[in-house]
Amino acid sequence: MSWKHTAGAALAIALSVTGATNALAADDIKIGAFLSVTGQMSPMGDPQKRTFDMMVEKINAEGGVLGRKIQMIMYDDGSEPEKATTFVKRLIDNDKVDIIIGGSGTPTSMSVLGLIERAEIPYMSLGGGTAIGDPVRKWTFKFPQSDRLAAEKVLADLKKRGLTKIALLSENVGFGKSGHDQTVALAPKYGIQILIDEVYSPKDPDVTPQLTKIRGTAGTQALFIFGTGTGPAVVTKNLRQLGITLPTYQSHGVASKEFLKLVGTAADGTRLPAGAQAVAEQLPANDPQKKVTMDFKKMYEDKNKPLEAGPLPGHGLDALMMTIDAMKRCNCTDKAKLRDEIEKTKGFVATTGIYTYSPTDHMGLGLDAFRMVEIKNGDWVIVD
Repeated sequence: MSWKHTAGAALAIALSVTGATNALAADDIKIGAFLSVTGQMSPMGDPQKRTFDMMVEKINAEGGVLGRKIQMIMYDDGSEPEKATTFVKRLIDNDKVDIIIGGSGTPTSMSVLGLIERAEIPYMSLGGGTAIGDPVRKWTFKFPQSDRLAAEKVLADLKKRGLTKIALLSENVGFGKSGHDQTVALAPKYGIQILIDEVYSPKDPDVTPQLTKIRGTAGTQALFIFGTGTGPAVVTKNLRQLGITLPTYQSHGVASKEFLKLVGTAADGTRLPAGAQAVAEQLPANDPQKKVTMDFKKMYEDKNKPLEAGPLPGHGLDALMMTIDAMKRCNCTDKAKLRDEIEKTKGFVATTGIYTYSPTDHMGLGLDAFRMVEIKNGDWVIVD
């Protein structure tokens, strides 16, 4: 079989997850998931759960995988790392799952890495932090584009626009902290000077003190906000309340319709790196991701009206479809063989990007997994 795969091809063969809590036969394939369906990371976790429910239902209706049904066992960690660890232990020890998908955010993903490696079970992480995949851990594979890639994409765009003196405002935990560190490390390479470096907590109801300091920093040409969940929406609203008009960038942590709904037109003019799913309809016909993103968009939106498909549910789709693709290739669910097969994945066209893993790369994506978009009239428009 060719190593050139697509999530779209997997979709055509099998798409779905039956009732996640149904008691199924003993020989069913057990896929475990822990997601932040509630809490601060719910803008990621809720659409991911919807994707799994939809896909497992479809896959099982079409005969399952390897002649077996899929049993998806899911837990809501409430966006809390401690709960994530508890549920992963339960998935391994009690539920006896074959593979685990989850960690809607970087903190919950990071909290289980040691446990995963000790248990020697394949893990498909939905967290965005670079530290999830670097250094490479034998049993862990990462799906969202990394914060390092996002920082590079933003810094390159700033340089192209001649904006070389910036303010950096980032969350002080998880994805935001990692993104901050990547940005600080990479900025000199692009000739970017960080004039002021401020942080906020994702639970802060107001960040006007930090923004007031940024507004008062002479010479600042642009603002880069690095965070995810609901925090960046608070920052965006405070920006407008203070009348700050600096060119503003966000990370791919806000590349969701949920973010746009939270901020309305307050984010107009903001630029950010986004995956293909966010702009599926704008992709040219010859783009290799066009079909898989449009197919998923139709399926997800038909099932979940009035919700719209975006990169975040797409991460869940990609992890599930790559899992199924690897199972088909090795004709097994044996944990060690399945891990090896996932690592051999090459040219897998998915909604997030085109994945190629190797023993030295368990993130699998390059800068081409991003499009630079700008928010105009409350929607994304490709600018690069």
